[in-house]
Amino acid sequence: MVNYKDLGLVNTREMFKKAVSGGYAIPAFNFNTMEQMQAIIMAAVETKSPVIMQVSRGARNYASPTLLRYMAQGAVEYAKDLGCEAPEIVLHLDHGDTFETCKSCIDMGFSSVMIDGSSLPYEENVALTKKVVEYAHQFDVTVEGELGVLAGVEEDVVAEESHYTKPEEVVDFVTKTGCDSLAISIGTSHGAHKFKPEQCTLVNGVLVPPPLAFDVLEGVEKELPGFPIVLHGSSSVPMEEVETINKFGGKLDAAIGIPEDQLRKAAKSAVCKINIDSDCRLAMTAAIRKVFAESPAEFDPRKYLGPARENMKKMYIHKIVNVLGSDGKLSKC
Repeated sequence: MVNYKDLGLVNTREMFKKAVSGGYAIPAFNFNTMEQMQAIIMAAVETKSPVIMQVSRGARNYASPTLLRYMAQGAVEYAKDLGCEAPEIVLHLDHGDTFETCKSCIDMGFSSVMIDGSSLPYEENVALTKKVVEYAHQFDVTVEGELGVLAGVEEDVVAEESHYTKPEEVVDFVTKTGCDSLAISIGTSHGAHKFKPEQCTLVNGVLVPPPLAFDVLEGVEKELPGFPIVLHGSSSVPMEEVETINKFGGKLDAAIGIPEDQLRKAAKSAVCKINIDSDCRLAMTAAIRKVFAESPAEFDPRKYLGPARENMKKMYIHKIVNVLGSDGKLSKC
């Protein structure tokens, strides 16, 4: 058993409380590699922002649970080396699907876990989430549950169509499970192809997706005033990265994300955690493709992963400052 506090990590409880009252959202960035982790920490320190480093089941298998434990501990020390006296870093399991997966992560030093029973019948979702909460809270690990289903494809998460969260269910769910935060479905979607072109409106040659269902969010806030709400599938799919990828040999057709102005609006509400993964992948891939195309003889990984790291850092800083508003929220950094 590894306690996350021994690794220098924090859970999300106080972090979310401050975000809800302050009208901003905590960045939750997925990572699989050292370069992604470095970029996340560099951006968080430079902007003086708390941050959630997320690991999917696929990423955990890719990097190995043991290495992730030491990478998380290293991230804390790296932040201090960069000049942040007291970093606030969460290591979070994204889309855990079983009690066993969540337990394994808690036992290996994760400070926060998500149990995603959203595809199960309601009572089964409640029972599974409650079981994870009861185990996690023994070790002061915070738990994110989910109500509603997001469409799209990302890692092991696949759903053909979305089902909005029902505001009338949220009080019952939170009361019965004891979860610390709740992921809801209001029209965001997983992956880089969040919407089909026919779902969008063409404005000045650009496909604009349908707006998020803020009425559902307002309904949830009314039922659970001040309770921490989470948005998954919230990458914006920046067109400049898509264009760079396609320019240098890629093929990303009809890649459409969530407009950043809608995410800014959500961040000012009870939404205190916004998940971003695809944008990081796009920034990394665009930079690597550019180096390979312009310097075809290059084979030193540092020469293409270095620019990729810088491009991701630039993207993370933009999200923190211009979209989520979590910059300057660390008192000792």
